[in-house]
Amino acid sequence: MEQRIFDRSGQRVSAVGLGTWQLGADWGEVKEDEALAVLEASVEAGVTFFDTADVYGDGRSERLIGRFLRERPDAGVVVATKMGRRTAQDPALFTLDNFRSWTDRSRRNLGVDRLDLVQLHCPPTPVFSSDAVFDALDTLVAEGRIAAYGVSVETCAEALTAIARTGTASVQIILNPFRLKPLEEVLPAAADAGAGVIARVPLASGLLSGRYTERTVFPPDDHRTYNRHGEAFDQGETFSGVDYATGVAAAAEFAGLAPEGASPAQTALRWILQQPGVSTVIPGARDRDQAAANAAAAALPPLPGHTLDAIRELYDRRIRPLVHHRW
Repeated sequence: MEQRIFDRSGQRVSAVGLGTWQLGADWGEVKEDEALAVLEASVEAGVTFFDTADVYGDGRSERLIGRFLRERPDAGVVVATKMGRRTAQDPALFTLDNFRSWTDRSRRNLGVDRLDLVQLHCPPTPVFSSDAVFDALDTLVAEGRIAAYGVSVETCAEALTAIARTGTASVQIILNPFRLKPLEEVLPAAADAGAGVIARVPLASGLLSGRYTERTVFPPDDHRTYNRHGEAFDQGETFSGVDYATGVAAAAEFAGLAPEGASPAQTALRWILQQPGVSTVIPGARDRDQAAANAAAAALPPLPGHTLDAIRELYDRRIRPLVHHRW
């Protein structure tokens, strides 16, 4: 597996990482042994970067990763977690004392003295402009509670504000063939600054796998059922903000662009990995086979120019008119 570097922190991460939202909550039930099998299969395939959050299953995802790493101390995995979504989204609550409390809980969940990477978890927009917030994050590094910090954002404007902070090691943003806006400014700015880019929601909540139709029914506890219009959190986190019917139709076209020997999902991941400035992409997985298939995308040859052009044309025709002004 290709390893890439967050220049500002010097941390090396696999080109394809693993997102572990599924292992905590909001995607239907995943049993503990199944979750551990996903982590094991990912490491076997060369993955060295796990992304989690304190809010995923209210700590379940962190605890599962902690158990796995105790059983596999040789795994060599960088674990990124997030903080700030277990409380009211009030900028006044983003304080050093709360940061200490939140990171202490994550350290207990993960069973470590120092967290590899802690990301602000899509906080209120004013937080990104607060000197006190970033001073507090610097203090966490100085105290040895965390090795580095980054941000997870909803909008390109938030990403650019965070990248301008010299201590920001990474920015996590939605990027996939149905969400191209970050290509214009965020990726070049991050590359110039040496900040890593973590591409999340890479398959548009599964749309780009090509497995869903308009008749697909998701479980009631799956955010693809209850958050299609932003009822619980930002709409952009579910199907990348694309309405479901449009997304299904566009995904069917996208599937036809997959090269021989590559699935639609692998094609989407390969497309992301080719974007200059991307450090790692973090697809989720519900079983060993999905984890292995996702990791295998890193070994695919680069997509040819005509495929890249076709993906852009599909986006411009079907997706851009609906969502490009947002996020």
